[in-house]
Amino acid sequence: MNFEIKRDLTSNWFKMLQDSICYRINELEKNNIKFKSTIWKKNSKRDEGGGEYRILKNGKIFDKVGVNFSKVFGKFPKKFQKKIPGTQKDPRFWASGISVVMHMKNPLIPAMHFNTRYISTTYDWFGGGMDITPSKKDDGEKKEFHKILKNMCDRHNKNYYPKYKKWCDDYFYLPHRKEPRGIGGIFFDYKKNNFEKDFKFVRDVGITFEIIFESIIKKKIKKKWSLKDKEIQFIKRGRYAEFNLLYDRGTKFGLQTGGNVEGILMSLPPMAKWK
Repeated sequence: MNFEIKRDLTSNWFKMLQDSICYRINELEKNNIKFKSTIWKKNSKRDEGGGEYRILKNGKIFDKVGVNFSKVFGKFPKKFQKKIPGTQKDPRFWASGISVVMHMKNPLIPAMHFNTRYISTTYDWFGGGMDITPSKKDDGEKKEFHKILKNMCDRHNKNYYPKYKKWCDDYFYLPHRKEPRGIGGIFFDYKKNNFEKDFKFVRDVGITFEIIFESIIKKKIKKKWSLKDKEIQFIKRGRYAEFNLLYDRGTKFGLQTGGNVEGILMSLPPMAKWK
């Protein structure tokens, strides 16, 4: 399968998934509020692709949710080139992906994050994952979340879940705070052994995320919360912002490859506090 076909297949999937996730979010909000869509170009003079980010704010369920699709290409800056596999001799790249970040109005519902991507340099690979960040401990929710992830991973390879869970635990960690960002999930990168199998897994990750966020929201949307719960959520959001600005690979990749700043920073919560 040549590069062009692989790129078309992956970018078309990410775009369809963006549409599907936004549709499900609108259904949950019962169409009381709509996404604001922004289409952007990476470099219109050289036609280096672009994307679309959609943001919904001040809903009945979501304080803020962003769903970003991108398909960009070009050359890596020299200072960034050495950090990306396959670019040491050739700085050209092509990348497409989808990222989703959800910040909830009800503080008993965790913040949720998902992304998958396909990157092409002198060789190609998939990356991505999902994780959730509760502001209030819920052992039952944590157990169910990881059970669904394990079952999904096991359909593809029995080694995926323990490997990608550990990778997620190690990645979504704030060293300066000596604490995890949330309760983990799965994280993977540089998947390049078998395009058909890897792409099938990536599609399953996206579909599973849709199942998970709908299930969690529907179970908790009517639960009563207090102002104290909201204060705890604001503090937890501060930690979330710290991670995304200091450590997140996707944030750095997007900014250093000329991505849309508003789309990249859509992960930041609408309101956070530090004490």
